[in-house]
Amino acid sequence: MAKMKPISPARIAEAREEAYAVLARLMGRLTPGEHVVRLGVTMDGEEKPLCAALPLTVKGDGGPEDLVGAEDKYLDNMAFLLMVGLAQPLSYGTLYLRSPSEGEEGAACVMRAWCLSYCTLNECTASEAAELIGGREPAVFLDAFGLHSSDEDDEGEAVYPPVAYTVL
Repeated sequence: MAKMKPISPARIAEAREEAYAVLARLMGRLTPGEHVVRLGVTMDGEEKPLCAALPLTVKGDGGPEDLVGAEDKYLDNMAFLLMVGLAQPLSYGTLYLRSPSEGEEGAACVMRAWCLSYCTLNECTASEAAELIGGREPAVFLDAFGLHSSDEDDEGEAVYPPVAYTVL
């Protein structure tokens, strides 16, 4: 088992803030229907990942006024585990989103995935997502959208915890 270095409270606070921002951006891009977000995070040297699931219900007509419903306990668990992954450089994992079919013929659902590595969450292409999580259920895999920056950002740069910019 790898020995993990202590993490400062400031870094944990930044990762917690980023985790909630990532989840808010993800929820803001959902279409009406039932969705599930799953996250598995493994620490270096461990074999079994820690997992969280977040069922989401989106009601509306597909516009900006749609209502997204999530139970607090699931949202808090997801945000906590994502915070750990964003704060701890020795962690890695996969975040994936299962959504209702978006008109793809014969698909029960669509899937998108993001890879968590070295405190960053990066989008996976459809082929990478199929390789990571394919075979679990019939689905159409789509390219993931960015979760670290919003369309409102002037510079369009991703915002990562400071560890992403430092040499380990």
